[in-house]
Amino acid sequence: MQRPMEGVRVLEVAQFTFVPAAGAVLADWGADVIKVEHAERGDGQRGLSRVLGYAATSEGSSFFPIMEGPNRGKRSVGIALEKPSARKVFEDLVRGSDVFLTNFLPEARAKLHIDLEDVRAINPNIIYVRGSGFGVRGPEAGKGGYDSTAFWARGGSAAGVTPEGADRMVRMPAGAYGDSMGGMTIAGGIAAALYHRATTGEPSVVDVSLLGVGAWATQFTVNLALMNGGPLPPNPPRRYGSATNPLIGAYRTADDRWIELSMLQPGRYWPEFCKLVGRDDLAVDDRFDTTEKVMANAPAAAEIVAEIIATRPFAEWTEILGRGEGQWGAVQNSWEVGQDPSLRANGLIAEIVDADGVARELVCNPVQFDQTPATLTRAPQFAEHTDEVLRETGLSDDELIALKIDGAIT
Repeated sequence: MQRPMEGVRVLEVAQFTFVPAAGAVLADWGADVIKVEHAERGDGQRGLSRVLGYAATSEGSSFFPIMEGPNRGKRSVGIALEKPSARKVFEDLVRGSDVFLTNFLPEARAKLHIDLEDVRAINPNIIYVRGSGFGVRGPEAGKGGYDSTAFWARGGSAAGVTPEGADRMVRMPAGAYGDSMGGMTIAGGIAAALYHRATTGEPSVVDVSLLGVGAWATQFTVNLALMNGGPLPPNPPRRYGSATNPLIGAYRTADDRWIELSMLQPGRYWPEFCKLVGRDDLAVDDRFDTTEKVMANAPAAAEIVAEIIATRPFAEWTEILGRGEGQWGAVQNSWEVGQDPSLRANGLIAEIVDADGVARELVCNPVQFDQTPATLTRAPQFAEHTDEVLRETGLSDDELIALKIDGAIT
């Protein structure tokens, strides 16, 4: 199996999901990722007991999915960066690293002396990577942001999915939704920076903001608005189909599930669809017997499609539509996504063994090399690897003990 980041060391001073998710992807790709956590408090995300109304872990278990996802494959060291006695430890880690990865705000970076100039003074060849809410320039450069604010709300997604006149805004469909996409984006930026350094000898500064990732995700409508010189007019989706295609959009099944159709060539797929659903008569109906007629009478055809889909349950439709060539998708809940046969066939749901020795499963990052699934290892427990990593820098056992007594490391 190809592990293209083998031999790359990443020093991560970050918490929560946005930037740590990038470290997890790099670890999946073979990098040695050292996660620096505060010697007393650790990553702030470790303290979350409930997320989106759900328990963050099961009672008596060390398995903590909100930490496992963005931190699998790393080694954790506990360092109190604010203590002068910890400075040498930090500098030794910087000297031995290829990438420095952080999401600390400018004020915190300055206070801890981990800003660009501080880190480059220790290791001039290091790639310095910042994840931010709103970018490193402009009036909000020092402002913190989460994916719900910077990515979802400010980046256009919330407005894009909330119907006009709704009494509440549509929320993100999953926790860390924008953070996960942002982490993948950062990982790609780091890969490009490593290539640039390998070919030119020049280290890069990489910046990725949640707002920028959000705008990129909604670029199609943002670009249209820029072209039009103002907000786009309301365009409420039709209940069924589109103005010219009945085989577009979501249809409700008999058991109140949904099937998403996306057959963009109605003339090509209409006869096949009619045959699959047992309504060959519709293909020769004089309202729908040519491509032009299907498009001209799409609203009427869509109502008929809705009536047909409403006659059978979800499981039957997934089997029936699976026989055809037209494009469609089952609208799956989170459990069904985890069981998706194509995800599993491609190794994109992977097994790990947690700290209690229990086999668990996690979603893999979507990039594979040499058609080989990634091999995942669990996320580290807090400061699990402090002694191991610091011994690698040359610290003796006596020095480790002294630093622990001082509270500089855990």
